[in-house]
Amino acid sequence: MTLPEMESPTTPTNGDGNGGALCGAVLVCGGGVAGIQASLDLSAAGFRVFLVEESPTIGGGMARLDKTFPTGDCATCTLSPKLVECMRDYNVDILTMSDVTSLSGEAGRFVAEVRTRPRGVIPSKCTGCGDCWTICPVRNTAEAPPPFQPYKPLAEADAAKLGGILARYEGHPGSILPVLQEIDRSYGYLPRLLLEHMACRLGLRPAELLRVASFYDRFHFEPTGRHLVEICAGTSCHARSRGTLREKLEKEIGAGVGETDKSGRFTLRTVRCLGLCALSPAMKIDGQPFGKVDADRVPEILGRFA
Repeated sequence: MTLPEMESPTTPTNGDGNGGALCGAVLVCGGGVAGIQASLDLSAAGFRVFLVEESPTIGGGMARLDKTFPTGDCATCTLSPKLVECMRDYNVDILTMSDVTSLSGEAGRFVAEVRTRPRGVIPSKCTGCGDCWTICPVRNTAEAPPPFQPYKPLAEADAAKLGGILARYEGHPGSILPVLQEIDRSYGYLPRLLLEHMACRLGLRPAELLRVASFYDRFHFEPTGRHLVEICAGTSCHARSRGTLREKLEKEIGAGVGETDKSGRFTLRTVRCLGLCALSPAMKIDGQPFGKVDADRVPEILGRFA
């Protein structure tokens, strides 16, 4: 749009001595607090004002402030009256979402071309709440993610085993945990591929199953050894063994805590407390407790489990 040339009500002169009448309209670029105040002052002086702002609303950076420095005055209390006064001033035309594309002419009689971007709403009814931006079906097209598919099919034996487990709990509410327990008993851990197929059969996302399974310390996601060795990490056991029991087990088994030895014989874990404080230092192998364990007894105890 091209802003119209207007005669000033006060008929000012251009000051070059030729006595020509100047245009009575003023273009103000920027709708911040400075632009707003300039528009109000020019309007009070009798000029027609076109206030051009590139954003959807006027107010600028001050509208985003809580208080102003250094006086600590309330920014909203300062700005709001000016906003209302500017919006109600019939001598001020506010052009939001607009840019000045060209400026020609001479001092006192410029012609400005302003490009106004479409708002997509009816300006007279717009309250500037911004709700249309968040629910706009053009800008925010929701794309449903593709349905999840396991990265490869299950072996026939595993598919039959999973199908049998799921069939026993079909239609039972809260069946996820019992199914996970049966899978853990059958395999000794929770295979990732089996969980993915289980999620597809139950209409869940794999992340939902993993969130349930990872909550319980008893479930494992890697193959474990044939025997589970648990070291008590309680205060009593830790104080009496001073770490020697753990070091001896790691040396004899050949694996660190949380690992399985290369032969798949033992998996070593620590437990916060085995409840055997009176027999500290204590450990368990496949649930069988051993109390007052001296480091020298470790080879003999491990030898009982082939």
